[in-house]
Amino acid sequence: MFLEKAASLKKTGRGEQGSALIYILIAIALLALLTITFMQPSSQQTQSQNGFKLVSELNSQVDFIRSSVQECVATYFQGDITIDVTPAGTDPGANTKYPINPGSTHFNGAVIGPTTGSRLVKDIRCPGNPGDSKEQVPIFSASTGKFLPPPPALYTDWQWYNGTDGVFFWTSTDKTDAYITTALQKLKDNFSNCEGDAIDATAGAVPMASDDSSITCPSGSQCFRVWMITAGSPPTRVPACP
Repeated sequence: MFLEKAASLKKTGRGEQGSALIYILIAIALLALLTITFMQPSSQQTQSQNGFKLVSELNSQVDFIRSSVQECVATYFQGDITIDVTPAGTDPGANTKYPINPGSTHFNGAVIGPTTGSRLVKDIRCPGNPGDSKEQVPIFSASTGKFLPPPPALYTDWQWYNGTDGVFFWTSTDKTDAYITTALQKLKDNFSNCEGDAIDATAGAVPMASDDSSITCPSGSQCFRVWMITAGSPPTRVPACP
């Protein structure tokens, strides 16, 4: 009798141990499933937050650049009458009411000479100020109280074009973060085809100006371009402006 009861208890103990082990394994599996479940939305949420931040920063800088240039154009509507826009001139086809390339040889001999090899937006000057000489005042400087902030992380400095195709500025990135393409498309949705271009040059360089082969969206990059004004529908529009 005693031996039978002991054997029964032994079997019961083994059964309870087996049941406990099963519960532990189930708990581990559930914990792993919950971890995966919570990690995935967190990653997606981070990408969404990064994309929203990027769109906000780019859009804010676009608005600041456009408003600053438009203020200059409205204030000095006569432009700079000394700029040579003839085919053989310093700035062929340029619109003299808008800033020209800050690296233009037009500024040779001026107090602030040309920014060698650079066409950065942060260096553009206000034409028509004074309007009949090369001594143009920088739009973004201590004297105007306007300072262009650094470009968003992962992006290059904004660059400037004023020529045969019109007037535009652009930035680029060669980074491959997943949210960048989505962010650029969302940014593009804020503009019409005649205002902004999201340019995909990941498969090869894309020309952006019909009169200057050096102005491209670099190979392996994605660019965003904003037009101040257009001159017709050059083939470098992506897509063409109607």
